Amino acid sequence: MNQIHPIENDSVFAAPIAEQIWDMKYRLKEASGAPRDLSVQDTWRRIARDLARVEADPAAWEDRFYAALEGFKFLPAGRIIAGAGTGRDVTLFNCFVMGTIPDSMAGIFDMLKEAALTMQQGGGIGYDFSTLRPKGAPVMGVAADASGPLTFMDVWDSMCRTIMSAGSRRGAMMATMRCDHPDVEEFITAKQDAKRLRMFNLSVLVTDPFMDAVKADADWPLVFGGKTFRTVKARALWDRIMQSTYDYAEPGVIFIDRINKANNLGYCETISATNPCGEQPLPPYGACLLGSVNLARLVTHPFTDKAELDARGLDELVRTAVRMMDNVVDASKFPLPQQEAEAHAKRRIGLGVTGLADALLMLGLRYGADDAVAQTRVWMKAIARSAYLASVDLAREKGAFPLFDAKKYLKSGFMQKMDKDVRDAISQHGIRNALLTSIAPTGTISLYAGNVSSGIEPVFAYAYTRKVLQKDGSRTEEEVVDYAVQMWRDLHGDAPLPDYFVNAQTLAPRDHVAMQAAAQEWVDSSISKTINCPQDIGFQEFKDVYMAAWDLGCKGCTTYRPNDVTGSVLSVEPEKKPEPTPAPVPAPAVTPLARAEVLSGETYKLKWPDSQHAIYVTVNDTIDEDGTRRPFEVFINSKNMEHFAWTVALTRMISAVFRRGGDVGFVVEELKAVFDPRGGSWMKGKYVPSILAAIGNILEQHMIAIGFFTAPEAPAAVPAIATERPKGQACPSCGEFTVIHADGCEKCTSCLWSRCG
Repeated sequence: MNQIHPIENDSVFAAPIAEQIWDMKYRLKEASGAPRDLSVQDTWRRIARDLARVEADPAAWEDRFYAALEGFKFLPAGRIIAGAGTGRDVTLFNCFVMGTIPDSMAGIFDMLKEAALTMQQGGGIGYDFSTLRPKGAPVMGVAADASGPLTFMDVWDSMCRTIMSAGSRRGAMMATMRCDHPDVEEFITAKQDAKRLRMFNLSVLVTDPFMDAVKADADWPLVFGGKTFRTVKARALWDRIMQSTYDYAEPGVIFIDRINKANNLGYCETISATNPCGEQPLPPYGACLLGSVNLARLVTHPFTDKAELDARGLDELVRTAVRMMDNVVDASKFPLPQQEAEAHAKRRIGLGVTGLADALLMLGLRYGADDAVAQTRVWMKAIARSAYLASVDLAREKGAFPLFDAKKYLKSGFMQKMDKDVRDAISQHGIRNALLTSIAPTGTISLYAGNVSSGIEPVFAYAYTRKVLQKDGSRTEEEVVDYAVQMWRDLHGDAPLPDYFVNAQTLAPRDHVAMQAAAQEWVDSSISKTINCPQDIGFQEFKDVYMAAWDLGCKGCTTYRPNDVTGSVLSVEPEKKPEPTPAPVPAPAVTPLARAEVLSGETYKLKWPDSQHAIYVTVNDTIDEDGTRRPFEVFINSKNMEHFAWTVALTRMISAVFRRGGDVGFVVEELKAVFDPRGGSWMKGKYVPSILAAIGNILEQHMIAIGFFTAPEAPAAVPAIATERPKGQACPSCGEFTVIHADGCEKCTSCLWSRCG
């Protein structure tokens, strides 16, 4: 393989954040925290040795696998980096689509148990809830009506939060529902309740006949079990999907018939769900095995007239990566025996890319432009060709996947466009892996590789400032720079970036779609990609993005439009001059309000589902000089002794705050924001995330009733200095307003928390 450009510093890591990611997520450590991987080279050696142990000559293949990992050229998925060679009882597969949910109470909860066992080992899960009868349908034998799929999705959601609270590394789930299910309209709007289904990504399974009906503005029947429950206008239903994703960024759209027609395994499986990020449409018990070729590390002579991708190096790297990933099937543990059987029967892998946008920049190509689209198509075809030929070679050596049927396999839509010599080789020798290519959201491993651009996404931001929590509790700031941008700076200093440098915030949505479609042409599975749309995009133009994705042959479409509901995207602040630090001002003395001998108040009864005894909350009030009635003290009591300590502490603390006077509304907001990882409860039609949040609701209702609050909702706490709007959503891990939606997932740029693991 040709010599690739070196990393421009003394460390193997191209940026401080890369080393932090390795240490935090992938470095093998003892239970005490003492590192067992003393360097990232130890991590590469651990992975290479573990994946080579299934070979006839482990030592020879260990060295070849190590060479592929070295320099971050091949990036196995995070599960593999963190778990391979550790001896721990974990799966090396990222995600799973679970078994078909039977339309029975016993079957539903059997599936819930399987999901919990899978998530306990760190796997994200996908489910199709279209198999459950709609709300109001009769339940035979019990003289009752069905509650519908959404109520059972709430149960899955609570299970996921519980598993996360037990230390699971991932809590991601995907729920799908067919566009002709009678409850699809409720499914579309389910997450408009900000507290509901937080652990799920939602996608509608859109069929070819539905898209035909949308274009024709035809009627569309909503059907279950052969019975039509009602008929709607297809275009009106499509517009409802579009309006929800325009306002709330969900649900996504999956073109399910297109997926099944292109599937190499269409003769032995039917797909109705995907993994949580959507890059792997999978059958029941299908497993998602991922890895990425880092294109940014394969460009020679970057930012010069001689810049090119090392084609021979790419071919060698892809062939080695396919072998490594095939070995993962044999080296990995599986949460369930059905998942193991499915993986071994088909041996599907998902080899993709990362650093595509950076590689294009190094060649002087603008992401989304015609020449960049054409170059992407060339690279993806080369990867597909190398991967399929490598798998044929493996079949000669180790045998084809057990369910291989040459005649049926070669009839799939994807195989029909493959080169004749590849099809002839498959016909003659078979193929080891039923499907081979997929493009995942590589946010974390891309940071680990030096902040290369993620997957096939454009550069998200040239640079941004990350807040880093120090051991003493303080926060420092560090600049995180895109890999290609840093390389440009190293070569050209302060020279301005050329016009072909573009990022996700400045690109037209159609550029995103064109790139996704170009890559999809040569990806046999699917692609996780977010199409960033400007906040001011018109609704019709927004709908056109989805229609373009359909017309250009994409298998799905996911967009993100920043707004007051979804939060704004990451912004880069202009450089600011340091201001002189003002002299400290002593805090004014606070004189607590005097307590009258007799106070009036109200007592509220709170019945929490998991508590045998009710909780009683008493709020006593005082009257200000201007006649305003304000809360003065709180008493919280219960016969349940498990609650004794915290109710006494809460009584004293809230009462102390109330007696200080002033604006005490922040107490309500602090309590309502408390999240119990064991799960909350539905109360009066709304989801309440904890007992403390329920107490906060009581205090809010009381303050409104006495006129202390005039608005229907309690005012949010006002920080001491409020000079600008937060730049993103609040992170559930560190609390910073730095959660962005990128690479098909929510992630925090401060603490590196990610919804997708």
